[in-house]
Amino acid sequence: MTAAARVFLLSPAHCGGERARLLFREGADFDLARRVRRPPGAPLGEVFAFLSGLYFRRKLAYAQAFACPPAGVAGVYVITPNEGLRPADDLVDLARLLRRDARRLAAALTLAGEVVLLGSVATGKYVDPLAEALGDRLWFPSDFVGRGDMSRGGLLLRCVRDGRELDYVAVAGAERRGSRPARLERRR
Repeated sequence: MTAAARVFLLSPAHCGGERARLLFREGADFDLARRVRRPPGAPLGEVFAFLSGLYFRRKLAYAQAFACPPAGVAGVYVITPNEGLRPADDLVDLARLLRRDARRLAAALTLAGEVVLLGSVATGKYVDPLAEALGDRLWFPSDFVGRGDMSRGGLLLRCVRDGRELDYVAVAGAERRGSRPARLERRR
C-alpha cells in the first residue's frame, strides 16, 4: 500500500527578536549570516529555524521527516508574510527580498512618485537593492547623514511633534556619509 501524498505547511518564525537582530546585524560573521547576505542565499527553512529557535526547528525536522509529496511538488512549505507559500528549501537573501518588493512598489507608483527611505543610507545594505528597482524615485532625509539610529529616531519624533517634515534628497548622486551633526538639543 502506498502512502497518500502529504505536504506540510509551517507557520512562519518571528522575524523581529534578538536572533533576527543578530542575523541581520551588518557585522555578523557566522556562516548563516554570511550566506544570507549574498546570492544565492540560504534556505528559507534554515533562516526561520535560526530566527525562532527550537519551535520552528522542530516543526521543520518533523515535516522533512514525514513529507511525502507528489512528483514536482515540495514536501515542506513555509507560510511567509510577504510571499505566500514558499518551499522550505527555497534560497533567500536580504537583497532578493528587498529587490522583489521594491520592484512591485516601483510598478505600482506613477513615474512622478517617490519613495523615502527612513533608515541608514551610509551603506548599500538597503540602498543598493532598493535603488536598483526604484532608481531616481528613491529619496532619503538629508538630515540623516552622519546620524546613528537613535539620533535619527529622535529627529523623526521631534518633527512629528513640531508638525515639520524633513527635506528629502534623491539617493542617486547624494552624499550619504558625513560627519556627525551636533546632538539634538534636549527638550522638556
